[in-house]
Amino acid sequence: MAHTVIRTVLGLAALLALAGCVHPNSPIPDDPYYAPVYPDLPPSQVVTTGSIFNDGYANELYSDIKALKVGDVITVMLSEQTKAKKSASNEITKDNKMQLDPISAGGGPITVNGQTIDLSYKEKFDMSRESDADQSNSLAGSISVNVLQVLANGNLVIRGEKWITINDGDEFIRITGIVRPRDISPNNTIESTRVANARIQYSGTGTFADSQKSGWLSKFFSGPLWPF
Repeated sequence: MAHTVIRTVLGLAALLALAGCVHPNSPIPDDPYYAPVYPDLPPSQVVTTGSIFNDGYANELYSDIKALKVGDVITVMLSEQTKAKKSASNEITKDNKMQLDPISAGGGPITVNGQTIDLSYKEKFDMSRESDADQSNSLAGSISVNVLQVLANGNLVIRGEKWITINDGDEFIRITGIVRPRDISPNNTIESTRVANARIQYSGTGTFADSQKSGWLSKFFSGPLWPF
């Protein structure tokens, strides 16, 4: 029986290992989803008016250089910080006590072998539990992204990534979201806390990143499929 259980466990572990060899969402450089966005080409016929103002592009002499069109670049300043703390405590106390006086008859207590007949019962139950959870994360840096789309209300859909190769591994930052032009500073930067519906991903690939991950067998024994 024990050998059968071991074979079954190893068989399930092997299946999980094969299923986890290729993750469908594994990050790769030059992902087409994060490909650069280029602006539309200007019209081929340009009417010369003699004016230095062009209504298709912002005038750098008289306006701030802000991203306003598809293909423009915005620098997102990453300043993310989250902190969560949770604590719970339960305490239960139960105390029961019962005392029966000695049984008497004929004006005196009834005895058996010289001992009175009485009954006492006492019960005490104490239970105390306490749990604490504390988690904090922070991310700082910057990443330049493209304007992917200009919405009807003027808001800008942004998306971009940055890859850094260090020794035998790669680190990457990816971000997508929606920003309001009014939140973009005059130097064409915006805080990540101002990005709506933000999706920020910071991770790595390669030998160093793999060394920080649990193996498939460890995941199996610590996962919900392990029956013991």
